[in-house]
Amino acid sequence: MNDSVLPTIAITGFGVAFFHSAIPTHWLPFVLAARAQRWSHSKTLAVTALAGTGHVIVTALLGLAIAGFGIAVSDHIGAWFPRIAGGMLLLLGAFYLYRQSTGKGHAHHHLFCGHDHVHVGELEHEHHHAAPPVSSREAAPSDRIAITSLLTLLTFSPCEAFLPIYASGVRYGWAGFALLTAILSIGTVLGMVIFTWLTLAGVERIKLGLLEKYESGLIGSLLCAVGLLIIFFEK
Repeated sequence: MNDSVLPTIAITGFGVAFFHSAIPTHWLPFVLAARAQRWSHSKTLAVTALAGTGHVIVTALLGLAIAGFGIAVSDHIGAWFPRIAGGMLLLLGAFYLYRQSTGKGHAHHHLFCGHDHVHVGELEHEHHHAAPPVSSREAAPSDRIAITSLLTLLTFSPCEAFLPIYASGVRYGWAGFALLTAILSIGTVLGMVIFTWLTLAGVERIKLGLLEKYESGLIGSLLCAVGLLIIFFEK
């Protein structure tokens, strides 16, 4: 086993998680809710971090199933496992690159929740037409509805792009799983909080749409690179 491959997998995993968190629906809905509910910046960022944590937990649970199965079969597959895992990463990476080349790189679909992401322009348009401030009498129940909706939006829509990263770390056992889960947590929550804070700070005109537009290409390239690395260097 080549232990030098794990740091590369971890760095790639951070990139996948961070780029994934740059998708507008991972931060702009929190800004819209904050404007409508008159939340403070600190409360908005706290809700964002909480939703990001739920997003990570569901993804990690799916990764746990992948890791448990992979660790069990790795003992039987032996030397073939790196080729199988690397091949799966190459296939998935090729799919993301194909989606980018056909102009669908910005249309991110969640595999488990059945909804499409809203485009940056659509969210910005809504941002400029935010709902009027609510009265103090309505604030408490509407806050609960807003927060529950935001948590549900991300908690039940795991980061499917990170699941192959879990598969690529199976050879490193549960320690590898724990490391990748920490990477997923940091990359996802940090990214969501940063992009939410930037928008709250008034720099929403930053060209974050480029990250959304080329998300599939970026993730596809990272997955293909790790797939090749595992096939040729993981022993």
